[in-house]
Amino acid sequence: MKKVSTKKPLTVNSRSKAMNATKRRQKPNLQKKTINGEKVVISAREAKKIA
Repeated sequence: MKKVSTKKPLTVNSRSKAMNATKRRQKPNLQKKTINGEKVVISAREAKKIA
């Protein structure tokens, strides 16, 4: 399986009601798709543009 997308997780703050900041990760929405008989891993946004 070939990884096409270059997206990586973002590091963001999770905020409580008291505005305490805790680091967390936002993962990209990666999907496994078959394009021209080849299995690839691309983001959902890229898959939407292709289809």
